[in-house]
Amino acid sequence: MNITLHINGIDYNIDLAPSTTLLAALRGLGFHGVKFGDEGGLSGSDTILLNGKPVNAGSILAAQAEGHKVATIEALGEHPEQGWKLTDGLHPLQKAFVESGAIQCGYCTPAQILAAKSLLEKNPNPTEAEVREAISGVLCRCTGYLKPVQAVLKAAAELRGDAPLELGSILWDFGAPKDDSPQDDAPASNLTGVQVRPKVVLSPESKVYQTVGKPEIKVDAVKLVQGKPAFTADFEKRGMLHAKVLHSPHAHALIKNIDTSKAKALDGVAAVLTWQDLPRVVYSTAGQSDPIPGPLDAFSLDKKVRFVGDRVAFVAAETEEIAEQALALIDVEYEILPAVLKSTESMTSTIKIHDEPEYVNFADSNPDKNLAAHIRIDIGDVEKGFREADVIFEAFYEVPKVQQAHIEPHVVVTYWDEDDRLVIRTSTQVPFHVRRMMAPVLGLPVKRIRVIKPRIGGGFGGKQEVLMEDVAAHLTIATKQPVMYEYTREEEFIAARSRHPMRVQMKTGVKKDGTITANSMYALSDTGAYGCHALTVTGNTGHKAMALYVGDGEYRKAPNIRFYADVVYTNTPPAGAFRGYGVPQGYWPLDRHMEKIARAMGLDPIDFRLKNAIHPGEYHPFSTAWNEGRDPRPEIIHTVGLEQCVAQARAAIGWDDKYGNEEWRNSASKVESDALSVSKGQKSGMTFDLRPSTKRKGIGVAMVMQGTAIPYLDMGGASIKMNDDGSFNLLVGATDLGTGSDTVLAQMAAEILGVPVDDVITYSSDTDFTPFDKGAYASSTTYISGTAAVNAAKIVAERIRVRAAMMLKLDKHDDIKLENKQAIAPDGRSVSMAEIALDSLHKNNQEQIMGVASYVSPVSPPPFAAQFAEVTVDTETGAVTVDRLVMAVDSGIIINPQTASGQIEGGMTQALGYAVTEEMRYDEKGNAIERDFDRYHLFRADEMPELETIFVETFEPSHPFGVKAVAEIPMDGVAPAVGNAILDAIGVNVDEIPVTPEKVWKALKNK
Repeated sequence: MNITLHINGIDYNIDLAPSTTLLAALRGLGFHGVKFGDEGGLSGSDTILLNGKPVNAGSILAAQAEGHKVATIEALGEHPEQGWKLTDGLHPLQKAFVESGAIQCGYCTPAQILAAKSLLEKNPNPTEAEVREAISGVLCRCTGYLKPVQAVLKAAAELRGDAPLELGSILWDFGAPKDDSPQDDAPASNLTGVQVRPKVVLSPESKVYQTVGKPEIKVDAVKLVQGKPAFTADFEKRGMLHAKVLHSPHAHALIKNIDTSKAKALDGVAAVLTWQDLPRVVYSTAGQSDPIPGPLDAFSLDKKVRFVGDRVAFVAAETEEIAEQALALIDVEYEILPAVLKSTESMTSTIKIHDEPEYVNFADSNPDKNLAAHIRIDIGDVEKGFREADVIFEAFYEVPKVQQAHIEPHVVVTYWDEDDRLVIRTSTQVPFHVRRMMAPVLGLPVKRIRVIKPRIGGGFGGKQEVLMEDVAAHLTIATKQPVMYEYTREEEFIAARSRHPMRVQMKTGVKKDGTITANSMYALSDTGAYGCHALTVTGNTGHKAMALYVGDGEYRKAPNIRFYADVVYTNTPPAGAFRGYGVPQGYWPLDRHMEKIARAMGLDPIDFRLKNAIHPGEYHPFSTAWNEGRDPRPEIIHTVGLEQCVAQARAAIGWDDKYGNEEWRNSASKVESDALSVSKGQKSGMTFDLRPSTKRKGIGVAMVMQGTAIPYLDMGGASIKMNDDGSFNLLVGATDLGTGSDTVLAQMAAEILGVPVDDVITYSSDTDFTPFDKGAYASSTTYISGTAAVNAAKIVAERIRVRAAMMLKLDKHDDIKLENKQAIAPDGRSVSMAEIALDSLHKNNQEQIMGVASYVSPVSPPPFAAQFAEVTVDTETGAVTVDRLVMAVDSGIIINPQTASGQIEGGMTQALGYAVTEEMRYDEKGNAIERDFDRYHLFRADEMPELETIFVETFEPSHPFGVKAVAEIPMDGVAPAVGNAILDAIGVNVDEIPVTPEKVWKALKNK
C-alpha cells in the first residue's frame, strides 16, 4: 500500500505492507531516534509525538498515522555548528539533559525528551510529580530518573523565561557530617527530590585539578540527545537479512527429527540452519578471559535442548515477518525427557542434563552430578570459632532469578567486508572476548574477524555473554549476506541470561560483647542449563560479602570464615553475569543475619557491624585462600572509608531521631489520617481516628563492600595520538555501556595533557584498531583502563615537553607545565598545543606524537558503602513502600561526580527492584511466567523513592588519581536495608526476596 506520512514538517510518500508499524516505517526512513524496546510499547523507548501527544510508534500501524503530524527527536534541535552553516542549536530540553547528566546509555533519552516536550507545551510550570507522571511511560534502567526529572524542570524554567534553575551539580563538603536534612514530616516542596545533589566529602589528599573531579559533560551526550544513529540496530546495509531463532518448547528433549524443507521453500527465505548443518564445536558463552574459568558445555546448535527457550534452528530471511513464518514451517519431532527444575533436587537426580562426550570440565565441575562448580573455602579454624562462641545463630535465606532488563535488547549485525573478513557489529560489553571465542566456533582465525562495539543501550552484565553473535555469523557464512539479529523482549526473558538464584544458609558464632568468632555461608546456586559464569559469580558471593566482617580482637588478627557453594544445573534458562556479579546474593543473607544477631543480643546494629568490619591495613581474608580458579595472592586493603560513610548517611537520613522511635514509626498513619480528615471536609489540623492504624514506618541499614577489577588478570590498553590542531585521539578497548567511562578516561588523559575534555576525542571499541581491553565488567574500567589512559598520556606529555623545549630553545624540559592547551616554561614563555602539533607533524624533525600503554593491577581495592532505607508497611495488606534511600560510598577519588552519582542512583533503582518487585518464575513444565514488562515490573519515574548519594573520598594509593570502583556497589545494600527497615517497622522477618505483599502478609499472620 502507498501512504503519505507527515514527519517533522515534511511529507514522505512510502510504499509498505499494511501490517507495517509506525516504528518500522520511521526507522526505515532513517529516523533512528525512535527505538525498539519491546513489542507492546511497555518500555516506552518507541515514543513519538502524534499531533503533539506521546504515542508508542510500535503499537500503531503506519497507515494509522496518515493525515496526522508525526514528530521525532530529529526535529527538535541539533549541534549549533554545522561547518559554515550555523543552526539554532539544541532545544532547551536537549541542553538540559546534557548539562544535568540525565543521559547514561541514551537509549531511552529521545523518548523521555519527547514526553517532556508534550507536557511543557500544555503545562509550562509543572511540579516534580507532574514531570514524573509525564515521563512514567518511558522506562529507564540506567538513571534512577532523578537527573532526567531535574533536566525537565530546568528546561521548563528556561522556556518560561525564568531565572535559570541552578540546583548545583555537586555539594562539596570539606568537614565533618552535618545534620542538614529536615527531620520533621512536613510535606516536601515540589523540588525536594530534584534538589538532592551528590555530596562529596573530600579526602585530605584531594588536589584541585583542571578536569579530574569536575562534573564534566559526557562526551557522547550531544549525539545521544539528538537521537543520532549510534546503536547497533541503527546500522543500515544493502541486502540485509533478518535472523530468527526457533526456540525449544520443552525443558528437556532430544531432537529426533527436524524437517526444514517447507521453511526453505518459502519465498524470501535465504537460509535455514540446524545442528546438522554446523560444525560441532563446544564452547562457553561466558565472556571472560582465556582460559574461561568454567566448563565448556554449549554448542551453537545441538541435537538436545535443555530448557524452554533453547535453540533449535536458525532462519535468515528478507524480512522479520518472513523469518517468523519460516519458523512456523519447521517440523520438529522431540523425544521429551524428564526435567530437573529445582536446584534442591539437581545433585541427587538420576537425570543428566549434560551427557555430551565433548563436555570439558573446569576445576570441580561434574556433569554426572549436574554440578557446574563446587567451591570449598576455609579461612582460619571455623569449628574452633564456633566452639568459642557464646551464641550461635543459624538461618536460611533465598534470593530470586532476575533479569538485567536493559532497554536495548541484544542485537548484532554481521557481514563480510571487502577483504573477506567477517565484521561483527554488536551490542556487547566484551568485544575482544567475542572475537577470540567466536573464531573456533565459526571456523575462522582471529585475524579474519573484526568486532565493532557501537553505543550500547544498557548491559548490566547481560551483554558480557557471547549470546547471539554466532547466530548472525553462521547465517552470514551460509548466505554471504549481511544479517541482523535482534532479540524480542520475550527472547530476553526466555533465552538470555539472568542473575543466579540462590538458597543460602548462614551460621555465625558471637561473643556476648558482639565479637564475631566464626562466620559460615553455604550457597546452593542455580546456573540453569549451562555453566556460563557459574564458578566466578558464586565465588564472588562469598569472596566479596563474607570478607566484610572479620571479627574483633584476636579474631580480627586471624578471622574464621567459611564459604561453601554448589552450583548446579537445572532445566531452566541459564544464569550469567548481572551487575554486582554474585555479590548482591551474598549481602541479602549476610546483612539480614547481622541485623537479627544485633537485635537478639540487644546490640546497636551500627556499632555491632562496625565493631566486626574489616580495617585498613588488614589482609583481604579471601585473597589468602581463593582467586577465581587461580592461585591466591595475599592482598592488603589500604583504604576503608566505611565509618565515615556511616556517619554521613546516618546524619542525612536522621537515623538517631528515627531508629527506635515509636512515635516516628506510627507517623505514617497520622499523616494518612490527617489527609483523610481534610478530604472528608474537616478543617485542616483536626484529626479523627477514622479507621484503625494500618501503616508503620521503619528504618534500616546495611553495610557493604565490593571489588575493583580482578588482580593479575584484567588488562586494559590505551593509545593517544596528537592531531594537527593540538587535539588528541584517545583509543581504548574499554566498553562504555552508558556508564560514562569514555568521559572519565578522557578526563584523566586531559588532566595529564593540560587540555579541556572536548580536545580529547574518545573512541571505544573496535578490535581492529583500539588496544585490547578485557571488557566492561568487574568494576574495572576507570581503575584499569583509566590507568592505561594515564600512562599513555604521560608518554605523550613527555614528547610534548621535549618538543616545547626545542621550540622555546630550552636546555631541559622536565619543568615545563601543560595547562590551558599550552606548554608553559618556568620563565612564563609558552607555545600552544596547536603550534607543537604543526611543528611536529609538518616542520621540524617530524614525528607523530603518540603514546601506547596498558595496565594490569596486582590488587583489587574494594569500595565500601553504608546503605540506609526508610519504608512504610501496610500491616493490613502487606504492601511495602520504600520512601527514601540514602547511600554513602567510599569509591576513592571521584573523577566525575555527576556521572558517578548517576551510577549510584541507577544502581539503587535496580537494587530496589531486586528487593521488592522483580522475580523470574517458571511453571511445572519449565515455561517462563514473566515474559514482558507487564508481569516483570521495573520501577517507573512516578514510583520512585527519594534518592540521595554521598561520596566519602579516600585516596587509593594503587591508582594515579586515587580511584576505586563505583558501578557495582549500589546493587548490594538496598535489599538488606529494606528488609531490615521492614523488620524495624512491623517486627517480622521476611527472609526471601522480593519482599512482596503476600510474603509480608503471611509473615504477619504467622507472627
